Amino acid sequence: MNTIALCAALFILYKLYRKFFSTSTSRMVSSAVKTKVEGLIKSKPIFVASKTYCPYCSASKKTLDSLDADAYILELDTLSDGDEIQAALAEISGQRTVPNIYIGGEHIGGNSDLQALKSNGKLVSKIKASKL
Repeated sequence: MNTIALCAALFILYKLYRKFFSTSTSRMVSSAVKTKVEGLIKSKPIFVASKTYCPYCSASKKTLDSLDADAYILELDTLSDGDEIQAALAEISGQRTVPNIYIGGEHIGGNSDLQALKSNGKLVSKIKASKL
């Protein structure tokens, strides 16, 4: 492997490492975006922050669809302020990853948390309660 290709590969690995394993948010979250996100969490019975290419997001959306849950889904990778919304969610919930799921204003967590609620029979009642 030549030097340029090696440097390029190392740079890509560095960027991926920072993106997926960094605990700090490199961007400052504006109060307007944080207020917007908090408003969506409170006003939408089911709120999901997602990314179109994420298999865990797809599994969560499929589960919610199978229960006829009317989820409000933000596909962060398609929004110009998606990174800032994701940073705001990290500040609010402590979770930086997607899917980031809220039901009835309560932070549920990610896909594994949603599937656990479904497996133990609590998901349907949470969804029904969120519509009241």
